[in-house]
Amino acid sequence: MLLSYVRTVILYLILIGVIRMMGKRQIGQMEPSEFVVTMLVANLASIPMQDGGIPLFSGIVPILTVLGVELVLSVCAMRSVLFRRLLCGKPVILIENGRILQENLRSTRVTLDELTGHLREKDILDLKSVQYAILETNGNLSVFPYAKELPPDAKAAGVMVKDHYLPITLVADGYLYRDNLALAKRDEGWLQRVLQERHSTVSDTYLLTVDEKGHILHLKKEVR
Repeated sequence: MLLSYVRTVILYLILIGVIRMMGKRQIGQMEPSEFVVTMLVANLASIPMQDGGIPLFSGIVPILTVLGVELVLSVCAMRSVLFRRLLCGKPVILIENGRILQENLRSTRVTLDELTGHLREKDILDLKSVQYAILETNGNLSVFPYAKELPPDAKAAGVMVKDHYLPITLVADGYLYRDNLALAKRDEGWLQRVLQERHSTVSDTYLLTVDEKGHILHLKKEVR
């Protein structure tokens, strides 16, 4: 039982490393080849987890082999447009100037129900209000309504709005990010002054952020 537990933990850690090396797109927006690799890795890992008679090394080698092939294919796809199209395909226009391209729907095997469902998810009910709808290589649908159908932005409405600034996390759940402190061009003396003003310490701070304009957000941990 202990050996099975240890094997599972080792394979689990290896899988995390493999997925991290394959890139964050594996979690969210997967190309067809990436989906296949993810499924293969999961199946290869499940066999030595379930069968203690299979040497652990025999389960690790195929996983690393699949990882190696994926990394090579990724490099080839980055350097060659033709190879990238062969491996991942290319975006397909499903709606153009308000007209559904039925041939493209058939070639991509997208039904009308699926198309209208994706449009409803984007708060679009009238197909004629869509100038372009493009099926991306990762399966997502990019929708571009006509300009007249879009709500006015601040520029079009002549409204002056303030720019947004990215907040930098300095403390999260009682942990001080020293690298972020330097990134925010602050020092520990400044941090201590901020915490003292709020009658707090690093250990009892749930979240502390600061942006380029010096706006500070401070949240204390809730008492359990």
